[in-house]
This record gives sequence, C-alpha cells and structure tokens, in this order.
Amino acid sequence: MDLRLPGLQGLRRLKHPRRWLAATAAVVVLAAAGTWTAAASDTKPPVHQTDRTMAIDGVKLDTSYFTTGGSARRPAVLLAHGFGGSKEDVRKEAEDLAGDGYAVLTWSARGFGKSTGRIGLNDPSGEVKDVSKLIDWLAKQPDVELDKPGDPRVGMAGGSYGGAISLLAAGYDDRVDAIAPAITYWNLADALFPNDVFKKLWAGIFINSGGGCAKFEPTLCQMYDRVAESGKPDAQARALLEARSPSAVATHINVPTLLLQGQTDSLFPLGQADAAEKAIRANGAPVDVDWIAGGHDGGDMETSRVQARVTSWFDRYLKDDKNTDTGPAFRVTRTGGVDSTDGAALLRGASGSAYPGLDSDPRAFALTGRREQSFTNPAGASPPAISALPGLGSTGGLSQLSSLGIGVSLDFPGQYAAFDSAPLTTGLRVTGSPTVTVHVKSTSDDAVLFGKIYDVGPSGTQQVLPSQLVTPLRVEDAKSGKDVTITLPAIDYDVQSGHHLRLVLASTDLGYASPAAPATYTVTLKSDLQVPTAPGVTTAAATLPSWVWWLPLAGVAIALALLLTGRRRTATAPPAPELAEVPLQITDLSKRYAKSADRYAVRDLSFRVEKGQVLGLLGPNGAGKTTTLRMLMGLITPDAGEIRVFGHAIRPGAPVLSRVGAFVEGAGFLPHLSGRENLELYWQATGRPPEDAHLEEALEIAGLGDALARAVRTYSQGMRQRLAIAQAMLGLPDLLILDEPTNGLDPPQIREMREVMIRYAAAGRTVIVSSHLLAEVEQSCTHLVVMDRGRLVQAGPVAEIIGSGDTLLVGLAADIPDPLVEKIAALPYVESVTREEGGLLLRLAPGDGPALADDLVLSVNSPTNGVSSPVGEAASVMPTPPPLPEDPALPPPAPTSPTQPPTHGSPTAARLLVELVRLEVPVSSVGPHRRLEDAFLTLIGGSA
Repeated sequence: MDLRLPGLQGLRRLKHPRRWLAATAAVVVLAAAGTWTAAASDTKPPVHQTDRTMAIDGVKLDTSYFTTGGSARRPAVLLAHGFGGSKEDVRKEAEDLAGDGYAVLTWSARGFGKSTGRIGLNDPSGEVKDVSKLIDWLAKQPDVELDKPGDPRVGMAGGSYGGAISLLAAGYDDRVDAIAPAITYWNLADALFPNDVFKKLWAGIFINSGGGCAKFEPTLCQMYDRVAESGKPDAQARALLEARSPSAVATHINVPTLLLQGQTDSLFPLGQADAAEKAIRANGAPVDVDWIAGGHDGGDMETSRVQARVTSWFDRYLKDDKNTDTGPAFRVTRTGGVDSTDGAALLRGASGSAYPGLDSDPRAFALTGRREQSFTNPAGASPPAISALPGLGSTGGLSQLSSLGIGVSLDFPGQYAAFDSAPLTTGLRVTGSPTVTVHVKSTSDDAVLFGKIYDVGPSGTQQVLPSQLVTPLRVEDAKSGKDVTITLPAIDYDVQSGHHLRLVLASTDLGYASPAAPATYTVTLKSDLQVPTAPGVTTAAATLPSWVWWLPLAGVAIALALLLTGRRRTATAPPAPELAEVPLQITDLSKRYAKSADRYAVRDLSFRVEKGQVLGLLGPNGAGKTTTLRMLMGLITPDAGEIRVFGHAIRPGAPVLSRVGAFVEGAGFLPHLSGRENLELYWQATGRPPEDAHLEEALEIAGLGDALARAVRTYSQGMRQRLAIAQAMLGLPDLLILDEPTNGLDPPQIREMREVMIRYAAAGRTVIVSSHLLAEVEQSCTHLVVMDRGRLVQAGPVAEIIGSGDTLLVGLAADIPDPLVEKIAALPYVESVTREEGGLLLRLAPGDGPALADDLVLSVNSPTNGVSSPVGEAASVMPTPPPLPEDPALPPPAPTSPTQPPTHGSPTAARLLVELVRLEVPVSSVGPHRRLEDAFLTLIGGSA
C-alpha cells in the first residue's frame, strides 16, 4: 500500500507530533490566517495585547489580555488552546474576537508554553481551578461587563483539550455564560477506552505530545504505564479519567452551548458530542450541534465558517443581541464532489431544525452470507488491520480520502467475518450510528472485535470505510457465547444506488490493543442492520466549482438558452414600452410543486418595484420567496403569469438579465488570489468587455478599501460577504437581488451591509433583499412585499405597513395621575389606555385605528416641564409617506366606509391632539406603536 498520497508527504516535516495536535485543536476553533490584518482593514479599532504572568496556587500561568481600549464595558471570552500547544496558538483568534468587541484572555495551561506545573488532563483541582481564578481576574477589569460584583459576563471557546476545559469550567463555575467547545471529549475514559478496549496509538500520542511522562501528574503517568503494559484498561484507570471529564459534572452544565465536532476524528468521534448534547439539553440550556468536515484525523476545518458561527453564538448569548442568527439547531458538512482544478473536496451544508441524534428514522437492511462465521485473533494480534492512522491528520489524512470514495483500509483474510446487504435500489444517506445484534463465542475468556460498515461498489472490489472509523468492542466471558448489540461509528455518508453495505467484524486494528494470545472467534448474525437516515436534515444546493464561482445570471441564462434553442425555437413576448423604466413587474405569477396539479409554491402573485427602492421580500419558510427569486432570475419557468424586467419578459437567456445582478449565500473565491484578482477573473468568465465591469464603482460602494490587494484567505466573514456583493454589483446592474446577505455577520458588519444597499439604491438603481432579520429589513428597506403560502399578503412602503396598527404610543414629558388616565380612556374613540415606561399605550376603538395610526406621528423637540403647556410650539403632525403609484398589478385598496374617515387628511388625528391638549396631558410624542416584527406576525397569522 503506497502511503505517498496527496497531502501526506508534508507530514514528514512534522518532527514533533505535539505541534500537529496543538495546531489541529487551535485551527478548528476560530482560526483564520491573517486575522489581525483583516481586522485592521475591516475598520475595526486597533487591538492591544498585554502579557502577564499570574501566580495561582504555586503555579505560574503565562497569559495575554486583548482589548480595543476605551471605557465601555464589554463581555469577556476565555480562549483555550489545544493539547501540546500554548496561548500563542490562539493569538490571532483572540485579536479577531477583541476587534469584534470582546475582552479576550488567553493562557498557556499547566505544563505547556511558558506556564509551570504538571499536566493534569484538566484536573478539577488544577486546570479547572485555574480557570476560576482567571474569571476572578476578569471580574476586576474596568472594561469587562459584570452581571453582578465578582461575576463577569464571560464565554469560553477552545478546541480538543481547550474544548474540554470550556465544558468543565461551565460545570464547575456558574459565572460562565456561554461556551463553544470544538472537537473535544465528553467522557475521556470512553474516548481512550471505548467499550473497554485500549486506544493505544492515540494514548501514546497524548503522552508524547505532552512532553513525556515526566511532564504529567504522577498518577496519570502510572495509569498510562499500567494500561499500556496490560493492554486492557482497569476500573481505576477509567475512574481517574472520568473524574477529569465534563460528564462528571453533566448536571451542572446549563449554559448556551455550541458543540462543534469533527466527522474525521477517531480520537473524539461524533458520539462524544451526542452524549454532551443530550446531557446539556436535559438541563434546559440551548444547544446547537455542528458536524464539521475535519477533525483530529485531518480534513477541512472550515475555519472561516466556524469562526463566523462561534462569533455569532457569543453575540447572541454574551452581547444579548437577539437579532443575531446563530445558525440551525443542527448542521452537518457534506462532501459534494471534487474541484477539478485542485482535487479538493467540495463542501456543502445540510441542516435540520432539531438535532436528530444518532438513531433517527432507522431503516432495516437484511444481511446475507453465512450467518455463522469463524475467524482468528492471531498471536500477538499481528498483523493488525488498518483503518485510521492516528497522527497523520494535519494535511488531509485517510479520512478525507474516504470522503472522496477512495478506499484505504485493510483487513487480513482469516481475521474477520463479513455480512452483505443486497444492492441498493435507491441512494441511501446514513446519518448517525448503525446498529446490529450478533452472537459472539470465543475460545478465550474475552473477545475483542472491531465493527465497521463498508460502502461496496457494484463490482464488489471497491470498498470504502467512511471516515476510516471503527467501533471496538470487548465481549467478556465469551466462551459460552453471548448476544451483543454493536453500535457502529456515527457517520454522515451517502451510499449510491447499486452499491451495497458490508458489515465487517475484525479481530485486530492498528490503533487499538488486542489480546496477544491466539483465539478463534465465532460470530452469528442475530438481526438486520439498522441504519439511521435523519430525513429531517436537508442538504443545501451544491456550490459550483471554484473556477466558476457563481456565474453571472446572464451567463447562466445564455448557456441555458443555447441548450434549448439548439433543439427548438421559442416564442418571446414583445417588450412592453410602458414598463421600460420599471425595474420589475410581476403579474399573476404561479408555480406548482413538482408532480402536483393543485399544490402551489407561488400562486397569483402580483407586485411592482420602482427605481430607487430597496424592497424587502418577507415571508415565513415555505412562503414561496426562493421560488419567486428563481423565476425572476430565469432559472425556472413559471406555470402561469409573467415577470417583466424593464419591460422585457424574463425567460432563460433573456438579454435583459444582463441588467440583473445577484448575490447568493455561499459564493466561493480562490483563497490564494486577492479580492481584486478574484473579481477580475470572475468578470473575464462572463466574456464581456473589461470596461463594462465598472469595477472601481462597485468596489467603492462595497467599501472594501485596501483589503482588495490581500489574499481572500485573510478576509473576515464580513469582508467575504462584501466581496461577494461587489461581485454581484459588477457591471452596476440596474436590479440587484440579495438573498440573506447578512448571514453570519456580526452587528457592525450588518450595519455596514445595510449602508451598502442604501448607497447602491441611492443612485437610482433598485435592490431586492430577502432576509429573515426583520429589524434589519425595517432599517434598510423602503418598501416591502409580504408573502405567505405562495400568495401576496401585503405590498407597500415600510412606514405604511408598520403604521397600520390600532395602537398608539403617547410619550409623556412628566407622569400624570390616575384620574387623568381615566379621562383619556373615556374619550369616545379610545378603547383602552395602559401605562408604559415613559408614556401611555392607547388602543383605539375599531374604525378609528387606521386613521390615527396612518396619519399621526407627533414629535416634540423641547418638552415642557409642566402641564400648563402640554404640547409646546415645537409640536408637529406629519403624515406618513404617500403610497406606491397606482399599479394595475397590485390588489385594489379596500373601499373606504362612509362612516370611516379617509386614510389621509383625517380630522380624527387632529381631534385626538386637541383632546390631549384640552386635558393638559404633557405630551412629548405620539406615534404608531408597532415594529415590523409585530406587523409581520399580524399579517401572516400563525404561519411563521
């Protein structure tokens, strides 16, 4: 077997395994090369670093403190490093978090870096106690936000060893407010002694990467020597590691937790995160789970995406920013093929609204072959079967190869039993841990088996071991035979139609200790193979290859048109001259669901968008927004109705699509090229003249500045988003479509994105933005289209939609007595009055509400100090902006009742103001009391 595989040769330069382990753990948390530079160019304030040595219980800890200065208090983050590393491994991540508005403290754990003391594997009386002392120190810093004296607002993040200390600190110190542990363990005994089988290679790497036995606490070194010599963990060893595991304080971890676990990880597999999720959720805390592509065995660590998600998690739960999108409850990264330019795996995400666990919706597969099979455990357990190769993961690893369909495992004849399923008639997505029950009998007292599931190709010769994972199992007292249920490794893996599954039970594995004495094992199949499928986890649309990125809509449409017109000519509706200056008009648009005659994704949809507008397209999931946008971009054809852009009917290949630009979440860039080079190469792919790109104008609107000269791999998430929007703006399209442009951005970046949209529309162009962030839509959009179940609910200016409520907020310059409140409530057009902080909420009687709410926005610049002049000379009454021009495509306005005042110019608003003055109410303001969120929920009812 040739191990000179792509990406593995560089491992020879890693002379010290501990450097690799530290690097792996550090990179998975928040790592992004050039974070410091990106922060500086992203208009973030400069970050200051202060190094100090803290003496804690006779141990000196080397620490660094990162802030941006200033007197404002901010939440704090403790950032822990991986095993074998030091605080230097997370410096860049600390700088980036500090630039995002956090006070960040990093430190080298006991026995690592410049810190003294011995390694205790996160001993509660050692490393965990150190964290509490560090929190004490943070509580005394003048720039750290406090929940109460001595209790700072603090979160923790870390990878591997650092992830475990984050979980442990949350269990032992209730001042920890949120955590984001990555590729770490829940029960260290289960991780190193799974099912009472010694994980000898990984345990040896732990000892060596820590500097050898002399660097550890004596009890740990003695435990390792004892288990390594016997090849079998004892109860004392298990108890020692369990006491230093987060599982020991499972009932005390009740803070918001983001669990990031690696799919290519034979050290801390997905089952560790599964156990953590169950325990923490049982305590009532919010828990999200994210299965990343990489792990301790290599693969893609998804650093940019992980960085953005961890930052959003802290923004939500430390900064209490309720508008922050923290992502789905469950997300898994899936391999979607290979990039033809560099051979790298193409990744795409799948998500679910709830974490499915490891046994969701299992399917049963009957296994064939001799139901009773015997095989040997060779003397000395040699030669061993090969699955994962611990320590060879820093630059790719065997696990990444298995994700690409390349089989690299090895089983020796006579040392395993195999059972096969029938070929699959349809594809199968395995998400979770398959299980099977077998009867095991041995000529020795104990049998040690290694269970694995292979994906076998149609020829029967190509077989792939997903993520190179195996389940070790010790069966005690096996001489008389025993039924055992084997829980196989948790994976997320796609088995193609025509392939079949193969269950293999082997007697040896290179990474584990097997009995040295020879023995014969006999295995009898007792059940079908149960395979979890998690149907609630849906995969996002696959990204295009990196050399294509997201081709401009014009290019895509032209390509489709060439394909279609090569076979037939299609009739094209003539332009509508009267709509030549109208960016978009949709008339009676309908699209049925596939294979359905009466179920519609979009039905009878009509609305119009004018120049200079920033239009928000809103609606709950399933409202038809995405389908509408796809039809607008010419990607799918409507079943009925019409879409016209500047008077031209939209169809695949329509030339008018060159006036449309679009940003789709997940746009890819070549990381080694600069931002400018990426955009120039992208424009070349369109085949249009360079001068038509208007590159400088697009870049000025996007506001990327000097960062354009740097490699994209150094960009922050916000900069990548702005670069993607600049890409959509190339050619300065008259109609710009943005789908969730603020996903993954922090509040300052969201504000910058809002300014980009407003600047773009200010030049007379038009922007359509689809977003779930209602507060952001309220601030950035001028008009709204609200959809529900495929239909139009309401369209119009934002102020008109928000202001159509029946409740007014009357601000007061001074408090008023209860009798005066009762007089206001007695007014004939007031249904009720409720005291609110700083004012009164007036609920209007039916029939009067719309007139008042639409008409009246009263402000007082200089409120009086008494009640003798309740309104003052600065008071003014301002009508809301006029409605959209009359449009035959829009539903007609509701008829005005003869008894109801007209919407504008109503005397009712003036009458309310006169009555308030007459009653000597000290009014400082009057206006509609409703946010976009309230209006949205009212419009769609229970659909959200």
